[in-house]
Amino acid sequence: VQLVESGGGLVQPGGSLRLSCAASGIIFSVYTMGWYRRAPGKQRELVATITSVSNTDLATSVKGRFTISRDNAKNTVYLQMNSLKPEDTAVYYCHAEFAGRIGWGQGTQVTVSS
Repeated sequence: VQLVESGGGLVQPGGSLRLSCAASGIIFSVYTMGWYRRAPGKQRELVATITSVSNTDLATSVKGRFTISRDNAKNTVYLQMNSLKPEDTAVYYCHAEFAGRIGWGQGTQVTVSS
């Protein structure tokens, strides 16, 4: 499982970013995909997941601000992040899981600061 994230960067509070995660080496459509994040000094936390049939789940802290989606034709999962807050600052990791096979991306830094 190979996952490559992109789209991170520096953004002001209230701004938006869209993260992308391109997958290879797997039958993407059957995998449950997710985004996790790890903020400085904190444990990794689950941000959002999307199943193979596009059922989604979001952490309470991001509901109403973040959206997860997938494009099976492009083997890509997205995380649209709106109304970003300084507390959203973290390294964001893409995650894939199916039938015991798990993969992680290398992470992309998101910094929310004025």
